[in-house]
Amino acid sequence: MTKIDLRSDTVTMPDEKMLKAMISAPAGDMVMGEDPSVNELEKKISRLFGMEDAAFCPSGTMTNQIAVKVHTRPGDEVICSKLAHIYLYEGGGIAFNSGASVALIDSPDGTFTAEQVAENINPDDPHKPHTSLVCIENTVNRGGGKIWDFNELKRIKEVCNHNNLHYHLDGARIFNAIAATNQTPADFGSMFDSVSVCLSKGLGAPVGSLLLGSESFIKHARRVRKVMGGTMRQAGYIAAAGLYALDNNIERLKDDHRNAKKISSSLSECNWIKEVLPVHTNIIIFKIADELSSASVTKKFAEKGILVNAVDNKSIRMVTHLDISSEMIERVCAELKKLF
Repeated sequence: MTKIDLRSDTVTMPDEKMLKAMISAPAGDMVMGEDPSVNELEKKISRLFGMEDAAFCPSGTMTNQIAVKVHTRPGDEVICSKLAHIYLYEGGGIAFNSGASVALIDSPDGTFTAEQVAENINPDDPHKPHTSLVCIENTVNRGGGKIWDFNELKRIKEVCNHNNLHYHLDGARIFNAIAATNQTPADFGSMFDSVSVCLSKGLGAPVGSLLLGSESFIKHARRVRKVMGGTMRQAGYIAAAGLYALDNNIERLKDDHRNAKKISSSLSECNWIKEVLPVHTNIIIFKIADELSSASVTKKFAEKGILVNAVDNKSIRMVTHLDISSEMIERVCAELKKLF
C-alpha cells in the first residue's frame, strides 16, 4: 500500500528533472563568492521581489533568526502573533540568538491589525523593552494557511514607518499566498524591510531558504549567517534545485489549494469532526470530537497508509503538496468517511 504523506509540504522529494538540474549544476566555493548557481539564485529571487540583494541559507529558521538579529539589539522587543512560527517553532531563537523579548498578539488565525500593533508598541520608558521590529507570517501555518489581507499589511507598514519600526516577512509559504491572490512578489518586496522565502515547502526543493533585503542589510546578514554556521561550500547543487523550483513549481501551487479544499469538503461530512478551519491555501486543520484524541486518530490514519500531523490533543493538520496526486486525494476522501 502506497503511503500518502500529508504531515507537511516539507516531505516532498525532488523529481527526475529537478535531480538532473542539481547533478548538472555549476558549483564553486560559496564562502568565497564563487558558486555561480548560488549567485544566480540570489540574483533571481532579488529581481523577482524587487529587492537589492539576498543571502542563501540552509533553512527558514535561520533566515528568520538572522533577520531578527540584524533588526534588533539585545533588550529590544519584537511584535508578532502568538501563533507565529518565528515564536512557536524556532527553539526560542529570538531570545537565544538576539536577546530580545516578544510582545504576542492573540488571534485565532495568526493575523492582526495595525491598531493591535500600535497598542503593543512600548513607550519611550527605560522600564520597558525598546520595540524595534514587527514580524508577519504569510501564510500562517497555525492559522490553517491563512492569507493576510494586503490592505491591512499596508496599514501596519504605516504604523511601522511612523514609529521607526523594522518590518519583516516570514514568507515560508509566501508563494502560496501569491498563487491565491492578485499580489506579486514585488508587491511584498516593496513593503517589507526583509523577506524570508522558503524553497523546500510547496516549491519542492530539498533544502534551502533565502533572506532578502537592502544591500547593507544583506551585508550584515551574511556576517550573522557566518556566525550561525550557515555558510556552505559547493552549495550550487542545492541552489540549482531552488532555481528549478522557481521556474517550474510556482503556478502548480494552485493544484495543492484545490486538493486541500476537496479534503476539507469531505471532512465537513464526517460526524467525528467537530470543526474544520476555513481552507485558504494548502493547509487543512480540523478539530475532532470530544471523545477522540489526536493520538488515536493519527494512529487510525496510519493504519490506512495516511500520515497526518497532530497539532494538539484535539486538532490535526493535513498539508497538500506536489507529491500528492489526484488519485491520492480521492483515496483520502474515501477513507475519511469510513475511518470511524
